Amino acid sequence: MLKKTAIVGLFSLISVYSTAQNTVTPIYLDESKPVEQRVQDALSRMTLEEKVAMLHAQSKFSSPGVPRLGIPEFWTTDGPHGVRPEVMWDEWNQAGWTNDSVIAYPALTALSATWNKKMSWKYGKALGEEARYRKKDILLGPGVNIYRTPLNGRNFEYMGEDPYLTSKMVVPYIKGVQSNGVATSVKHYALNNQEMFRHTSNVKIDDRTLYEIYLPPFKAAVTEGDSWTIMGAYDMYKGQYASQNQYLLNDILKKEWGYKGVVVSDWGAVNNTEQAIHNGLDLEFGSWTNGLSAGTKNAYDNYYLAKPYLDLIKSGKVSTKELDDKVTRLLNLAYKTTMNTKKPFGNIASEEHRAVAKEIGEEGIVLLKNQGNVLPIDINKAKKIAVIGENAIKIMTVGGGSSSLKVKYETLPLEGIKSRFGKKADVQFARGYVGDIGGEYNGVKSGQDLKDDRSADELLNEAVELAKKSDYVIFVGGLNKADFQDSEGNDRKSYGLPYNQDNVIAALAKANKNFAVVLVSGNAVAMPWIKDVPSVLQSWYLGSEAGNSIASILAGDANPSGKLPFSFPVKLEDNSAHKLGEYPGNKEELAVGKGKDQKNPINITYNEGILVGYRWHETKKIKPLFSFGHGLSYTSFKFGNAKSDKTVIAQDDKITFSITIKNTGKKAGAEVVQLYISDLKSSVQRPTKELKGFEKVFLNPGEEKEVSLTIDKTALSFFDADKHEWVAELGDFEALIGNSSDAIKTKIKFTLK
Repeated sequence: MLKKTAIVGLFSLISVYSTAQNTVTPIYLDESKPVEQRVQDALSRMTLEEKVAMLHAQSKFSSPGVPRLGIPEFWTTDGPHGVRPEVMWDEWNQAGWTNDSVIAYPALTALSATWNKKMSWKYGKALGEEARYRKKDILLGPGVNIYRTPLNGRNFEYMGEDPYLTSKMVVPYIKGVQSNGVATSVKHYALNNQEMFRHTSNVKIDDRTLYEIYLPPFKAAVTEGDSWTIMGAYDMYKGQYASQNQYLLNDILKKEWGYKGVVVSDWGAVNNTEQAIHNGLDLEFGSWTNGLSAGTKNAYDNYYLAKPYLDLIKSGKVSTKELDDKVTRLLNLAYKTTMNTKKPFGNIASEEHRAVAKEIGEEGIVLLKNQGNVLPIDINKAKKIAVIGENAIKIMTVGGGSSSLKVKYETLPLEGIKSRFGKKADVQFARGYVGDIGGEYNGVKSGQDLKDDRSADELLNEAVELAKKSDYVIFVGGLNKADFQDSEGNDRKSYGLPYNQDNVIAALAKANKNFAVVLVSGNAVAMPWIKDVPSVLQSWYLGSEAGNSIASILAGDANPSGKLPFSFPVKLEDNSAHKLGEYPGNKEELAVGKGKDQKNPINITYNEGILVGYRWHETKKIKPLFSFGHGLSYTSFKFGNAKSDKTVIAQDDKITFSITIKNTGKKAGAEVVQLYISDLKSSVQRPTKELKGFEKVFLNPGEEKEVSLTIDKTALSFFDADKHEWVAELGDFEALIGNSSDAIKTKIKFTLK
C-alpha cells in the first residue's frame, strides 16, 4: 500500500512537472517579446476595475498594481536630494523604521552651481542607487522651476534662473537616476514659481515667455533626458489647474513633444474628475478626499480617478479610450521599473556616495568675494580661529518641506572646521545670534537643543570679543529650513538676512580684518555690509558632507569653482518680477482677499516677460550685487581671443567657437567658459545676451587648453507666438565668451544668411 501510494505520488509529480513544462509563458511576462506587445497583452487581460485602480494612490506614497496578474504596485518617494524616510500607510507621521536613514546630497541649487554636467550624472546615479536600495520605483524630482523671485521659499530645490543651464544640468541627473531602474518625476510642470498662493493662483503669461523661459527645462527633461514620469503643478494656467490642464499636458507635453511617459499629479493637485480624465493626467496622488463623503470603504476609492471615473464609464458617459491610454503608459513604466528584472540592486550610504556628496559640495560652493586673498586660511598663521553663527551648529537636513530627510549623519560646519584645523589651531565658537531653535519636521527630529535665552547684546558682545582675540573669523549664517525661509509652503517675507545677522556681520567686520562670511542658503540675500567684508562664500545646503565641503574650501584643499546659477540683486526692486511683474499676486485682488481658497483664485501676471534674472539686469543696465555665472577662484585664468570656424552660416549650419584658457596662477583649479549670444538687430525685443553654451575646464598651474563650443540656429532663435514656431532671423549676431554674464572676455561677430 505504501509502495502504491508512492508510485501514485510520483506519477502526480511527473504529471505536474510535465504540465509546467508545456505551459506557455504569457506574452506580458515574456521578456523575449517587444515591450509594446507585452503591454497590449497585459492590457487585454485586465478588468475595468483593475485598470481604474492603477490610476490612483492606495496609500500616501504607493499606487496599486494588478495582483492577479503579478504586476507589482508602484512606490514613490521624495525627493530631489535624498530619499525620504518612511511614513505611515495613510498618515504623514513617521513609520518608525530603523533602516531608512540615507545620505543627504547637496540641494539642487548647489548642484547647478557646479556648472558640471558630469557631476550631475554622478549625483543622479548615487541618488538613484539609494532609491533603488530602498525599493522605490519613482523618485519625485528633480525640480526645474525657474528662479523668478528670490522670495520663493522653494528655490533651493531648483536649478536657477536660466533655462539653458537648467536644461543641460537636469538631463544627466535624470539619466543617472534612471540607470538604476528608478524613474524620475521632473517637477513642477509648470509655472509653479512661488509658494505663496500655489494652490489658489492663476498664472497669466504670454506664449513667448512660456516657451523661451519656463518650458525649456521640462522639454529637455522629456525629449533629451527621457524622464519616465513628470509631475504636474498646483497652480492654474489659462484657468485650469496644471495637473489636469489641456494646454500643458495634452497640447504641449503629449502632442508637441510626443511624450509617452506618465503624468503624475502633485499631492492634492487634482480637483475635477472629467478634467483629470480628458486633460492628460495619468496617476493621481494625495487628493484631499475622505472615505465618508461618497460612502466608499476608504478615501482612495473616492479619488477623482477612482470610483467617480468607474461610475462614469459604467454609465456610458465616458469611453475607455483615455483609460487605456493611461494604463498603457503605466504598464510601459512598470516594464522599466517594477517589472525590470535586469535593474541593479542599489546601495546606500556607501563610501562612494559620501565622496560624491562631498565633491559636489566643494564644486558647488561659490567664492563671491575674496579681497586681499583672506581665503584660503593660512594654517601657519592661524593659531586661533573663531567660528561664529548659528548655522555653524544647526542641522539643515531636517525641515524645508517634502525634501526633509532622516540622514545617516550630517557633518556640521563647526565640526568640519574643527576636524580640518583643530590639530594646529584653537577653534572656538560663539553663537552670535539665535534664530530657529526648532528641530523637527513630520516626526523626524534633529536631536538638537538650540535654545539660548541670552539677549541679542550678550550674544553680539561675546562674538565680538572672540573675534578680536582670533587670527581668523569665520561667520556661518544665512537662512535655514524654517517656515517663511527656505521651505516649502510659504515664501520668504523679506530679502534681508533674518535674526539680526546684518548687525552681527557689521560688528565682526570691524573687529577683525581676516574675516569671511559663509552664507548657507538656497536663495540670494541682501548684503548691506558687503563693502566691509573682505571674503564671502555662498555655500548652499550641502547635506551630509556640508561641514567637510566647507572646511575643504576654507583650507584650500579644494579650489572653489562654483558659479552662481542665479543673480543676486542689490535690492528686491532690482528683480524684474518685483519691479514689473505681480508678486505675490494682483494688488487689487490681494486687497479684496483673493487667493484664500480655490473658489477665489488670485491672478499673477508675469509682466516682466522674457526679462528674467540676468536678462533683465543686462538689458536694463542694472548692476547686480553678484551676477549670474559669477564665481571666483584661488588661482587666476587668462582667456585668449575667440575664433570661429566660419563667419557666415546658413539656416541648417552649425558654427563652432574656440578659445584658449590658461591657468596663470599657482594652484590647480577649474574655470567655466560661458558662451552668450547677442542678436544685434531684431524685429522683436531680445535680451542683451543669453547663455547658449558652457564648459567647465580643469587646469594645473601653467596649463593651457582649447575649449570649443558649437551652436546651431536654435541658439539664435526666439519663439514667435503668432506663428507658434521658433524663428531665427537673418542678420548679424555676436558670440560673447567670458566667465560670468557681466565678465565678457572676448567677442566675435557672425552672420546668419
